[in-house]
Amino acid sequence: MGVRLILKDNCLTAVLSGEIDHHAASRIRCEIDETASKVKPEKLVIDFSNVQFMDSSGIGLIMGRCKLMDIWGGRVEVANMPPKIEKIVSLAGIGKLCSIREGKINEADK
Repeated sequence: MGVRLILKDNCLTAVLSGEIDHHAASRIRCEIDETASKVKPEKLVIDFSNVQFMDSSGIGLIMGRCKLMDIWGGRVEVANMPPKIEKIVSLAGIGKLCSIREGKINEADK
């Protein structure tokens, strides 16, 4: 499991890959929070395009980042979710906490 962080125009994009379980979510959370605390972006985009599996730890990962960005006056957008992950996120009610982007993020937008 990995995360690639891209900062562009005060937007931090976290491109996740692999499987998100308890251990992976912990590592991802630390990397995102460390970078976000330094740059305090207006928007954090969490890109799930390369994620094959996610358990409830992924929901916690999203919720925690929403809380963090809310403290700083920013917002979170979740994008590029495979259908199975989109179903989990939808059932958890994440759409009430952050934006869910329909469609794909273009490489040029990252």
